[in-house]
Amino acid sequence: MIRIGQGFDVHEVEAGNGMTLGGLWVPCDYRLVAHSDGDIVLHAVMDAMLGALAFGDIGLLFPDTDSKFKGADSAALTREVRQLCLQKGYSVSNLDITILCEVPKIGPVREAMRQCIADVLETPLDRISVKASTTEQLGFIGRGEGVAVMAAVLMHAH
Repeated sequence: MIRIGQGFDVHEVEAGNGMTLGGLWVPCDYRLVAHSDGDIVLHAVMDAMLGALAFGDIGLLFPDTDSKFKGADSAALTREVRQLCLQKGYSVSNLDITILCEVPKIGPVREAMRQCIADVLETPLDRISVKASTTEQLGFIGRGEGVAVMAAVLMHAH
């Protein structure tokens, strides 16, 4: 049996010294405004995985109203979500991620990010796709005020 899930996350950016995306520290002149470490890539991935198995979303599992998740490592949370999926008998078949941003530039870090995500999920690299797009300078993303991520996952029973 297979299950499909989708995830989405968006965060505001402000002046800073970098951000974590897909488990990878990306140096740049911005940071993500967030309760946890703000890794919106892994947040969208977790939501996709949780959705595929009807577990709800990351806000249900890791609420931002709980102080124990302040500054939380999203890679560690993603490993917890992976374990929940494994306990239900499912693994990632493939994961397709699209990052919508003007900054930072994703091309130079794309392959390292794919590897980080594959490592966190303990899955082969060829199951992870990371793409990026701008919004042609339209809207809050185009003005460099935020970053958004969409993720789609196919889970298979094992």
